[in-house]
Amino acid sequence: MEILIFFVAHWYLSLFAQSFFHHRYSAHQMFTMNKFTEKIFFVFSFIVQGSSYMSPKVYGAMHRMHHAHADTEKDPHSPKYSNNVIKLMVKTYHQFKGVQDKTIELKDAFYKNLPDWKWFDKMAGSFFVKLLWAAVYILFYIKFATAWWMFLLVPIHVLMGPVHGTIVNWFAHKIGYTNHDIDNTSKNLMPFDPFMLGEGYHNNHHAHGGRANFAEKWYEIDPIYPIIRLFDWIGIIKLNPVALK
Repeated sequence: MEILIFFVAHWYLSLFAQSFFHHRYSAHQMFTMNKFTEKIFFVFSFIVQGSSYMSPKVYGAMHRMHHAHADTEKDPHSPKYSNNVIKLMVKTYHQFKGVQDKTIELKDAFYKNLPDWKWFDKMAGSFFVKLLWAAVYILFYIKFATAWWMFLLVPIHVLMGPVHGTIVNWFAHKIGYTNHDIDNTSKNLMPFDPFMLGEGYHNNHHAHGGRANFAEKWYEIDPIYPIIRLFDWIGIIKLNPVALK
C-alpha cells in the first residue's frame, strides 16, 4: 500500500507542478504571481519532481519553441522526426541540455519574462542532486516493497518529468481525436483525462495556446483549471483576462 500511495502521489504532484508552474505559468503566462510566491513554486516543483526537476526557464523557452515550430524540424520534440519513444526522449534531453548550457541559441522572444532563479536551478538540476533523489526512491522501495517487481517502478520515479512529457509529446501527436483542424498533428488523448490532469487535451491546447482551461467539450474535464480559479480567487495568482477566452 505504501508503494502505491508513493507512486500515485509522485505521479500527480510532479505532473501538477509541470502543468501549473512550468507549462501554464512559465511558458504561457496565463497568470501572474509575485516573486515570493514564484520562489515557493520553484521549491515545490523541486520537491515533487525530485530527480527529474526541470528549470522553468528552459522548459518555458523550449515549449514556446514547440508551439512556434510544431511538427517541423525546428520542433524540439516532434515525433515526426524520431523513430520511437526512446529516441524522442533522448532528443528532447539533448535539446533541453543544449538550451540550458546555451550551446543551442534561441530567439530572445522565447525567453521573454520567464521565471529565472539561476543558483536554484543549477543546484536542483545538478547530477549529484539527481543521484541523491534516486537514492531516496530506492531506499523507500527497500523499506516498503513487498515484491521484486515493484522495483521496476523506480526508473519511472527517476524519469517522472520526461515520462509525462513523452506521453504528451509522442502519444498526443499519434493517437486520439481532434476538436480543431490545425496545421500540426496534435490530438486529444481521450475524452476524459484522469491520468494527465488535462495535459492530454493537446489538440485543444494547440488551437488555443493561451487559454487556461484545456477542456472544451461538456465531457472534457481539466482538473487543474478549477485550482487556477481558486488560486486566483484567494489571491495566490492573478489570472490573465486573455487566458479566460
